[in-house]
Amino acid sequence: MASRDIDRAEAARLLPGAARILVIGCSGSGKSTLARALAERFKLHYVSMDRDVFWLSGWQARPRDDANRRIAEFVALPRWVMDGTSPRTLPERLARANLVIWLRPPRLVSLYGIVTRWFRYAGRTRPEMAEGCPERLSLEFIRYVWHFERDSEPKIIERLAAYEGEIPLLVLKSRGDSRALLANLDGRH
Repeated sequence: MASRDIDRAEAARLLPGAARILVIGCSGSGKSTLARALAERFKLHYVSMDRDVFWLSGWQARPRDDANRRIAEFVALPRWVMDGTSPRTLPERLARANLVIWLRPPRLVSLYGIVTRWFRYAGRTRPEMAEGCPERLSLEFIRYVWHFERDSEPKIIERLAAYEGEIPLLVLKSRGDSRALLANLDGRH
């Protein structure tokens, strides 16, 4: 793949000293849940790309210049965990990341994630989304998740390849892997 692939045990060893952690993956894969848990555990500033960069109230996309400025401000912070994939913005974020966690469960797991999230937050805004953006589920979004491996993963792999050997990369293939990582961290404290 790219970067420097690590396993959960090595990630558990490296994470406590990582000042800037990037959590990427398909919508519904559990990025926000894991990123929030890591931010809380290591007292890192939590940045949700959806809430803090891409969306304004009423599901209005933030203008690209403003979004780029906000990304630059967030990546310049000394300590953060950032949840969001956006292949277009990966190079700037990867340049500052100490460790990347890529959630890559089967697409049915991600589809289940977006559907259950919709039921949980129907009509309300979830914590990692911009205020005034109630949870929604559309055929277009379901298609995005279904085709994520085909459409987005090649771009992600290409962006990660630019940092081959430089940034530790942990790939988690299930929600169980994410829970096991957190359990490994609990065992270290």
